[in-house]
Amino acid sequence: MAEVTFRPAKVAGDVQIPPSKSAAHRALLCAALCETACTVSPIDASADMQATLNGIRAMGRTADFADGAVRIAPGTLPTEPVTVDCGESGSTLRFLIPIFAALGIPATFVGHGRLPERPIGVYTDLLPRHGISVETKGGLPLQIAGKLTAGEYRLPGNISSQFITGLLFALPLLEADSTIELTTELESKGYIDLTLGVLRRFGIKILETETGWAVPGGQKYMGTNCTVEGDWSQAAFYLSLAAVGGGPIRMHGLDIDSLQGDKACVALWRQFGLTVTEENGVWTAENPRADQPFRGLHGIRIDAAQIPDMVPALAVTAAFAQGETVIYNAARLRIKESDRLAAMEEALTALGADVTAKPDGLVIRGKTHLTGGRADGKNDHRIPMALAAAGCDCTVTVTDAWSIRKSYPGFYRDLRAIGGDLDVIDLGE
Repeated sequence: MAEVTFRPAKVAGDVQIPPSKSAAHRALLCAALCETACTVSPIDASADMQATLNGIRAMGRTADFADGAVRIAPGTLPTEPVTVDCGESGSTLRFLIPIFAALGIPATFVGHGRLPERPIGVYTDLLPRHGISVETKGGLPLQIAGKLTAGEYRLPGNISSQFITGLLFALPLLEADSTIELTTELESKGYIDLTLGVLRRFGIKILETETGWAVPGGQKYMGTNCTVEGDWSQAAFYLSLAAVGGGPIRMHGLDIDSLQGDKACVALWRQFGLTVTEENGVWTAENPRADQPFRGLHGIRIDAAQIPDMVPALAVTAAFAQGETVIYNAARLRIKESDRLAAMEEALTALGADVTAKPDGLVIRGKTHLTGGRADGKNDHRIPMALAAAGCDCTVTVTDAWSIRKSYPGFYRDLRAIGGDLDVIDLGE
């Protein structure tokens, strides 16, 4: 175990935003389904990326990772059962299950942390209707065997878009045509847009319908070298740091034309009162009123249905904004790496904030300052990174410091480079 302590400091400077984890998962898997070798770069050596590479290798492909790039080459599909360790990555698990089913690879999927408890019932309902035998006691391990068949796939759109993305990867590989029909309104639409954009780059055609998508069968993934754009969900942590600490923080590597839904972070922090500008591809976040009461920030209402990953960072900014901030349509955060609504209520309350968790969100009443203290990181990568912004105001210690390795292993290094005052202490087992 390890804990990180953030101390008040002037945070300002330039930061290279790491490659998008969401885009990288998708590009790596598309490359793995090509009949020619492809290179995907840049790739951050996070735990989630390693989990997806493990899955690609279990698929019979070679995946060589060096100098921030991954070269993936075709191989022989395994015929004997394989075990796929998905680590703690929900994306890896939910993307790979239908891909392995479409390729006819018998597999056992395992995971760690909260992943074995996270929902997979959509697949245990759907796949047996389409040629796949499924064995599970309700979570992981999950065993599949058989060959996926084409047809109509009906599933809810408000549990996780990852199930839809997994099918969008797999169904083009089948001989016949298929359809995906949503039985509820789609949440996290930005992630589906991102999936469809990456699929187009690899030559896959998906047709949108009134209730979902039509997926022509018999398609082939076309080999292409792919560049991964910067991660807007990670940029949110720097927007929060600038809002509380003043900045300016200049963020490099973000695509203004990105299909990532988390690009909405710019509009949201502007609503709080943060100044965010863009010039020549560099985004600058600055709060010239950081020395005023409530830092010149004011509470807002946030519909989190399409941007759930940003809620921890948004909550920390809201803790310093005058008035009340209401975050709603965020119930799915209760089944992430932690129950993020309860976790953020507990952590911010421990630091002196006024936060109430609701069934589907948070109500936060801002204060001019927090008292600081110790917060539980819940082994959830987004909690220590979000609480770093509170450390611009008061001394904050967060447990499970190395949970950041799941998505952004270089976060502490990058924060120090822009003036962050922090220590990570290894406490042993």
